[in-house]
Amino acid sequence: MGLIVSIGGLIFGYDTGQISGFLEMPNFLESFSDTTDEKGQRAFSNVRSGTIVALLSIGTLIGAIVAAPIADRAGRRYSIVFWNIIFCVGLIVQITTGPRWAQIAVGRWVAGLGVGALSVLTPMYMSETAPKQVRGAMVSCYQLFITLGIFLAYCINFGTEADPSTKSWKLPIGIGFIWPAIMAIGIMFLRESPRWDYRKGKTAEAKTTLALSYGAPENHREVAREIREIKEKLDIENAGGGKHKFFEVFTGPRMMYRVLLGVSLQALQQLTGANYYFYYGTTIFQATGIDNSYVTSIILGGVNFGMTFFGLYVVEHFGRRKSLIFGGLWMFGCFMVFASVGHFALDQTTPMNTPGAGTAMIVFACLFIAVYAMTWGPIIWAIIGELYPSRYRALAMGIATSSNWIWNFLISFFTPFITAKIDYRYGYVFAACCFTGAVVVYLFLIETQGRSLEEIDTMYILHVDPKKSSKWVAPEGEELVTADKLALTPGARDIRKGGLDGDRTNTTRAENVGESSGTSHV
Repeated sequence: MGLIVSIGGLIFGYDTGQISGFLEMPNFLESFSDTTDEKGQRAFSNVRSGTIVALLSIGTLIGAIVAAPIADRAGRRYSIVFWNIIFCVGLIVQITTGPRWAQIAVGRWVAGLGVGALSVLTPMYMSETAPKQVRGAMVSCYQLFITLGIFLAYCINFGTEADPSTKSWKLPIGIGFIWPAIMAIGIMFLRESPRWDYRKGKTAEAKTTLALSYGAPENHREVAREIREIKEKLDIENAGGGKHKFFEVFTGPRMMYRVLLGVSLQALQQLTGANYYFYYGTTIFQATGIDNSYVTSIILGGVNFGMTFFGLYVVEHFGRRKSLIFGGLWMFGCFMVFASVGHFALDQTTPMNTPGAGTAMIVFACLFIAVYAMTWGPIIWAIIGELYPSRYRALAMGIATSSNWIWNFLISFFTPFITAKIDYRYGYVFAACCFTGAVVVYLFLIETQGRSLEEIDTMYILHVDPKKSSKWVAPEGEELVTADKLALTPGARDIRKGGLDGDRTNTTRAENVGESSGTSHV
């Protein structure tokens, strides 16, 4: 399951990595560039390069938003197949283009629809199906496969960039059909999410899937516990009466806080500046005087991919808070050095005159990516997968992920304009964002290492202080207060008391939930 479903990340990473190489390929420049540089060679204007790179992100934003409601209706598995087909349509549009650059841009937008939807469906499917003991590491495999896709794209670009024909960029696009084909076919040999099955009345199928996931017989106590938990959540959700509104994702118990936190963390993941290297890596290091900037990109991609394996260990064995705070401060330091050397020490007119500066920039870029791959890369996806209760997870994850794609677009589109004005001082902006990310985590993110999803939900509802959250202990002998165990009425502002049959109509205001550190008033 991990290998097949995580291909959703590989698809995104591959598409991200290949475009940075295309922008420097002679045939791609000859076919689609619109200006010349100071040496009289073909070049892209900032508007055109930004549009070609960034339209993927516009598609991903839309795909991330619409994926959740479609998945709730059609199921996770068939939705994954559908969005892989959409991605392939985008590849077809790109690979069949003539001399019109707009067709490349539109093709990237269509492909982005699939990438964005899969960025929601991949962690959603795995968080709903994986055993809780390996949930964090398995969801983090999405980020691992993103790094694998970037690395593969860099290697393939290196192998084709010297070809003077259209094969130099059409062949990498064509290879991109392999990944969605494997994912779409492979997912049909897997089973539907057990939680979606149960909600649709397919209780026997849900039990079978959980048994396969745990590698245990269907009458095993862990399987029975999960089925009982899913049933209780669904019964209580229905006990509120009436159809629940979409805006409950904001009005539910402590949901506005959590949605804003998820949106902020996803935005800050982009604002660390990692994609500054991945989208424009070839161009950046060509400017530092490297003989073959494609080789440098392969080195960065290899560091990114290799260090993400350590990230799978970090996410399960070190605290989320400590890892993210350390990562943010480390990346802050790396970008400060990178930007300072680039602006003050590098001869930007003739970079070959300052080889030491160019080497130092590559070293600190590698140090940045190494820690990013272990901390902010995978851990943010794990946090988003466990931040929300079941009844709000699909929509809340879609909203948070859309924030990632909005900032992905802004960075990819405006980077050429910004670097043209302030050169490598752009790194100071990312450095400030890395420092801000460490502060946000310290002040607002609760430590979730080793916690069940129910404990995490309870901690947010009870306003546990994030700075003391690692020492919080669930009250003994008391049932945990979670959003999934509150019989919320439509709008999520009231709680229906009494039995789950809905006979009683006494209500209490839901905003009372969590106003003190205790649970007796609920």
